[in-house]
Amino acid sequence: MSGTLYVVATPIGNLNDMTPRAVEVLKSVDLIAAEDTRNTLKLLNHFDIHTPQTANHKFNESKVVDRLIGDLMSGKNIAVVSDAGTPCINDPGFVLVKAAADAGITVVGVSGACAAATAVSVSGLPSDTFHFMGFFPREKKDALKITDFIKSTVKDLYIFYESPLRIKKTLEMIKEELPTAQLCLCNDLTKAHERIYRGDPFRVYNELIGNPNAEKGEYALVLYYEPKAKEDDEQSVLSLEALLVDEIVKCGCTMKEAISNVSANKDINAGKKEVYNASLNLKKIFGEE
Repeated sequence: MSGTLYVVATPIGNLNDMTPRAVEVLKSVDLIAAEDTRNTLKLLNHFDIHTPQTANHKFNESKVVDRLIGDLMSGKNIAVVSDAGTPCINDPGFVLVKAAADAGITVVGVSGACAAATAVSVSGLPSDTFHFMGFFPREKKDALKITDFIKSTVKDLYIFYESPLRIKKTLEMIKEELPTAQLCLCNDLTKAHERIYRGDPFRVYNELIGNPNAEKGEYALVLYYEPKAKEDDEQSVLSLEALLVDEIVKCGCTMKEAISNVSANKDINAGKKEVYNASLNLKKIFGEE
């Protein structure tokens, strides 16, 4: 009978976020497949876990997957962990999990910390749906594809990861391409020096460059973008006279009816007297007829 593959979340900073279940699983399995065995060893030592490890990172996971699947098929239980947070969420683990699922091996998630989910939860931004985008692209052409995609979609929430050495450059691009976006920029989540910046790209950028320690710690960026409706933009520049003519043409109504309809439109910030005066102006332009 085959063993079980456990996908175990580990703390993203604060060791108190390690769940008792995660500790129990890591102690009970036969092997831990770790992104970096040196980093994971610190975690294991802290919780007095002595389970042997093997490396399973993005550079070797395709090479070691057959061996690990063989171990699972022989009855061994294996836990896969990343350096911090939940495996497979922009971290190694997918190759092994897919292979195990394809082989009919039981895969069990041991939930816990995830930087993306934590950032969304504290953002204060609409989060009924969201897109996790991984790390913001390094190349400008790729970054522009992302910002163009965001501009082309209906209002939504996007989550990016970013390194401390690139965060200023990323914010500069967002300022230029998505100036009306709302941001929640999280630095060193769950750690002693955790800091959160909120506001539009200009405000967040100015606060960030004013922080002498900005190039320390990892970043999770939550971005909410709501495109302006073209119809609203066009309507806002139309004069009351133009709205009256438009109403008459579209509805085939009289001027009196048009005045009533335009005045009743809640999207137009004008009283009946202003609309009536606009009709008088039209009469002056086109004559009483």
